[in-house]
Amino acid sequence: MNLKKLRTLALQAAVLAAIPSLTLAQSVLSKAERTSESMEPALVHADQQAAAQQKLDALYSQIGKRPNIVWLVVDDMGYGDPGAYGGGAMIGAATPNMDRLAAAGLKLTSTYSQPTCTPTRSAILTGRLPVRTGLTRPILAGDHITKNPWADEISLPKLLGDAGYTTVLSGKWHVGEAEGMRPHEVGFDEFYGYYPAQKELSQAFDKRRYPDLVLNPERLAMLQSEGGSEALVHGTKGGATEEVQKIDSIEDVAEGDRIVKEFTVKKIADLAKAGKPFFLEHAFMKVHGDNHASKEFEGKSGSKYPYKDAVVEVDAYVGEIVEALDKAGVLENTFIFVTSDNGPDMGQWPDSGFTPFKGSKTTPWEGGVRVPGIAYWKGMIKPGRESEGLFDLMDLYNTSLALAGIKDKIPTDRYIDGIDQASFLLADDGQSNREKVYIWAQTDLMAMRMYEYKIHLKVVELKGNWLWTDMSTISDVGLAPWLFNLYIDPKEEYPVGHRLNAFLAPMAAEMKAHAATFKKYPPKNIGL
Repeated sequence: MNLKKLRTLALQAAVLAAIPSLTLAQSVLSKAERTSESMEPALVHADQQAAAQQKLDALYSQIGKRPNIVWLVVDDMGYGDPGAYGGGAMIGAATPNMDRLAAAGLKLTSTYSQPTCTPTRSAILTGRLPVRTGLTRPILAGDHITKNPWADEISLPKLLGDAGYTTVLSGKWHVGEAEGMRPHEVGFDEFYGYYPAQKELSQAFDKRRYPDLVLNPERLAMLQSEGGSEALVHGTKGGATEEVQKIDSIEDVAEGDRIVKEFTVKKIADLAKAGKPFFLEHAFMKVHGDNHASKEFEGKSGSKYPYKDAVVEVDAYVGEIVEALDKAGVLENTFIFVTSDNGPDMGQWPDSGFTPFKGSKTTPWEGGVRVPGIAYWKGMIKPGRESEGLFDLMDLYNTSLALAGIKDKIPTDRYIDGIDQASFLLADDGQSNREKVYIWAQTDLMAMRMYEYKIHLKVVELKGNWLWTDMSTISDVGLAPWLFNLYIDPKEEYPVGHRLNAFLAPMAAEMKAHAATFKKYPPKNIGL
C-alpha cells in the first residue's frame, strides 16, 4: 500500500471514528454482538454453543487429549470442480473422495476466501484480513518487501504449539521465503514442501509456454538472479533448512504433489505414534496453473486435459490422507477441513477450473472468492448436513483455537477478523455465527456480503475473455453502491439497488463501521 492510500484510509477511518454510532455499533440490520472492540462482531447461539461444548467435553473425557486438526487446501480449485458442488464426473474429473467427505460431513455452500493465494494463506493462519498484516498479494520474483510481516503477527501454529500441539505444514507455502518468513520460523515445527506456486517452478523449463524465457539464457539468468527458491525444502523449527531436491525439469514439478503426499502419509503415522495432538496443514501445489500431469494420473480424468488430471490426482490424495488418519487410529479425534485458497484462474483457460459464478481468481465477484468448504469429523459432525451459512476461511483461526481448548489465547492487542465457528460445525442443527463477509482486493475495500445480499463499492470489469487478472480494470460504482440479492441473482448480473431493496443504507453503514476499525488498528505496509 503506498503512502497516499495509507493516508486516505487513515483519514476516512478518523472521520468515521468521530461518529460514535459507527465506531463499534452496527446498523439496525445487524444482530451480531460485539464483545470486544478488537474482535469481529458475531451472532450468538447459546444453545448450539452448549451442545457443541458438550460434544467436545465428552470426546476429551473419552480420549484424554485435544483433537487433531487437519486442513487440506487445494490451490485455485473452482467452486464447481468437486462433484459435491455440481462438477466432478459431469465436467470430466470425478472427485469421489471429496464427495464422500461432503456426504459424510457438512457441506458449506457459502465459504469465502481472499481473492488470491498469499492473502488467503496468511489470513487463515492469523485470523486477520491481509490489509491488516500487509500480505495483500502474492510475493513474486522481483518484489523486495520493506519489513517482515510475520515479525509481529501471532500465528495459529505458534499458539497451538504453545498448547502442546505438534504443528506441520506440507506442500505450498507462498507467504514469504526470506529468512524469518518461512513456515518453520513463524510457528510450524516442521515444513516439507515448496515456497512458491508451481508455475514459478515449471516456467524455467516449459519452452512451449515460455519460449522467450527458456530459450533465452540471458533472460533466464536475470530471473534466477532474484534468488527465488527452486527446490523441495525441508525445515524444522530451530533446526536446519535444507534443499531436499533441486527442481531440474517439468517432471520434477509434476511429481511434487505425490512426493509431498507421501511425506504427509508417513508423518501422520509418526504423529499418531507420538501421542500428542497435532495440527497438519497439507497445501497442494495443484491445481494452480501450469498443470503438468503426474505419470500415474496422466489421462486419468474423463477430459484428459492437464487441469482435470490434476483434480483427479488431488482428490486421490485427499482419500489417501484420510485413509492414513484412519489406519493410524486417530480419525475419530481429527477435525478435517477441505477447501481452496481462492476461485479458479480463468485466465489459464483451458488449464483452469470451473465456477458457476461470475468472475475468477483476483476478483471480488463470487467466482473469485466463493470456494468449496467441507467440514468432516467422524462421530462429531452429523453426516449429510448442508448449510448456506456464511463461513470465512479466516474463521479457521478462531475455530481451531476453540477446538484445542485455548480460545482464551486469541490475541486482544490487534483486530481479529475471524470468528469462532466451532458450534456451527459441531451442533447437529448448527447455524453460522458469522453475519458478514468483507471482501478486499489488495488495499481496496471492494464488497461485503450480509445475509443473501452483497454490496459492491468497487467492481472489476473484464476487458478480454477470461482474462480477469491480465485484462481487467477496477472501477468505482458511481452514484450508489451496487447491491445484489444472491438468492435470486447468484451470478451478480443485475443489481436490485435501492429501487427493489430496503437495505442499501443499512448495509453501507455496516461497511462504514468496518472501515472505522482501522482507526485504532491501522493497516500494515510492508512494501507490496
